[in-house]
Amino acid sequence: MPKVPLMAALANMVFRVLLCNWLIAALAFGAAAAPASQPLRIVVLGDSLVAGFGIKPSDAFPAQLERALKERGHDVEVINAGVSGDTTAGGLDRVGWAVPERTGAVILELGANDALRGLDPAQARANLEKIILALKSSGAEVLLAGMLAPRNLGAAYSSAFDAIYPELAKKHDLLLYPFFLDGIAFEGKLNLGDGIHPNGSGVAEITRRILPLVEQLLDRVRTKRAAAPKG
Repeated sequence: MPKVPLMAALANMVFRVLLCNWLIAALAFGAAAAPASQPLRIVVLGDSLVAGFGIKPSDAFPAQLERALKERGHDVEVINAGVSGDTTAGGLDRVGWAVPERTGAVILELGANDALRGLDPAQARANLEKIILALKSSGAEVLLAGMLAPRNLGAAYSSAFDAIYPELAKKHDLLLYPFFLDGIAFEGKLNLGDGIHPNGSGVAEITRRILPLVEQLLDRVRTKRAAAPKG
């Protein structure tokens, strides 16, 4: 077997070391750069009003919101974490697995079923607050979508329930959309036959109305990420 000249062997060794260092640096750079190149993830955690009850999945609120945001130039992924019939207690039970890691923002829309069932507003408030704390501890920014109680439950109940959302938003520095069905409730042409759930056109109107606030939510996420320590 022919002997390799010493200088050639040293040069070969130096080349191998440089190549290994370059590969390690490239892999490290790629790993660091990957999250920034991924779409900003938004999870919509809610009940049938966002799940898309009675309408096509493509007409559900998360799908329409994603399309609207992309049309405005936002690189986002909107995940539908709505479950029909869910209460604030149900949302609390599943928040740990319904919101994936590295979620940048959450739109929290729960409470309508608590009110329809006449459940204790104090308990609904406690459940929502625990959900908010869990989301904030995960690093997600939160937009709280409010709900109003049916007026046939009495003034005392309505007053206690309606106050939940603005009070929690103020306490935890959340963006607040005061009433998720604003402009939709009692509008026959924007709802299904049950008079409760929005149809595709109703969801489109919700999306149009809430969109500016969702863009504020995205601004909060980007500002936080820009200020976060690198490395």
